[in-house]
Amino acid sequence: MAKAVSAFMKPLNVSADLAKVVGKGPMPRSEVVKALWVYIKKNNLQDPAKKRNIIADENLKAVFGGKKVVDMFEMTKLVSKHLS
Repeated sequence: MAKAVSAFMKPLNVSADLAKVVGKGPMPRSEVVKALWVYIKKNNLQDPAKKRNIIADENLKAVFGGKKVVDMFEMTKLVSKHLS
């Protein structure tokens, strides 16, 4: 019997704004988060003083609803709006 795919591993469609950061979908939520962190670290967007904060560049501002600084826990909520 085939094992059901968990909701966490289900491939989701990625919005055009999010695709600029993580690449084209569909991809599981876990892969989106991994790709997002690769982008953040590659572009040095983590606040050095408060590591929990992400400083948005132009691509991330579109994903974060125009916010310049986002807490990493708020980031996951904002990214969810770009997955369907």
